[in-house]
Amino acid sequence: MSLLNSPQYADENKLSAGRRILQQLHIDLPLLLSLLILAGTSLFVLYSAGDRNMELITRQGVRLMLAFIVMLAIAQLNPATIRFWSPWLFGLGLIMLIAVLLAGEIGKGAQRWLDLGLFRFQPSEIMKIALPMMMAWYLSEASIPPSLKRLILATLILITPTLLVAKQPDLGTALLIASAGIFVLLLAGLSWRLVFGVLILLAATTPVVWNYLLHDYQRNRILTFINPQNDPLGAGYHIIQSTIAIGSGGVYGKGWLNGTQSHLDFLPERSTDFVFAVFAEEFGFLGILLLLMIYVFIISRGLYIAAQAQDTFSRLLAGSLTLTFFVYLFVNIGMVSGLLPVVGVPLPLVSYGGTSVVTLMAAFGILMSIQTHRKLIAY
Repeated sequence: MSLLNSPQYADENKLSAGRRILQQLHIDLPLLLSLLILAGTSLFVLYSAGDRNMELITRQGVRLMLAFIVMLAIAQLNPATIRFWSPWLFGLGLIMLIAVLLAGEIGKGAQRWLDLGLFRFQPSEIMKIALPMMMAWYLSEASIPPSLKRLILATLILITPTLLVAKQPDLGTALLIASAGIFVLLLAGLSWRLVFGVLILLAATTPVVWNYLLHDYQRNRILTFINPQNDPLGAGYHIIQSTIAIGSGGVYGKGWLNGTQSHLDFLPERSTDFVFAVFAEEFGFLGILLLLMIYVFIISRGLYIAAQAQDTFSRLLAGSLTLTFFVYLFVNIGMVSGLLPVVGVPLPLVSYGGTSVVTLMAAFGILMSIQTHRKLIAY
């Protein structure tokens, strides 16, 4: 039997053909598989958290499907194209944020949405991607690390949308947007001496922020974080019930659909911000470890893509998007477990939601674009 007709050669030929297809579709297989696992986990947990509500699962499934389509569509774009459109997307985002302040729809005491008739959305979600794109574009136009002049202008680019979102008010989203911009600055080689100086300055302005910039409910959240037992049936209720749910899961958990805190309605917002508590109660410490392993793999893959990127813009953008994803995870688990104040940040790709899921998947589409187009150039 000739070498060309051998089973080993046929298997290798199929494998190389599969790789070519993935490259042509601009899909990073390790990243795609891990995201699919998270999406499946979301539907699995939400079925229990939503009291077996199939309508909720159907809506989330449709949103996840749309999000994956957006991810694959963005992955087809060349990083040079993404770079070209960065300032335009940022400008559009700023215009929409101003429109929200002037004529946005008000809901639950916040003015965060634009109603376009067929649907409404939060323009602040666009800024989670548009800001790091803009800052990566601006800083990559000159040498790295940036000069003092470029650093000042980059800081203004960062502060403007952050303040507009905080004004809505939406402290959680403002935190994520600011984090994305700060990571670009750090990855661009910002001096640690300057970083510590800024931190000291922020600490010195804490009384001003507390008295004049924070709303009453935001101050209450911080005080509740310090001691939730001060108001166990009011402001501290969410954190207390969430920590009870996490602790009651033990090592192995109570089993899928058997969580008492969620199914007896002790746990609030169990399909959105506090879905991690539902997962922890039903799957226990071992389940949490497995979930965190998936997240760690996604973050590691994103940082690998950033390290392998072929130009400064791609490296800054990929690194910022990946580290912002980490902030999502860190803040949600921190607030659900009582380690951070409650700021309304969902568990990425697991919590029930629409716009935030699409935004996250769009970011992963950019990562796939950077990785797969790099390979095409290399060959």
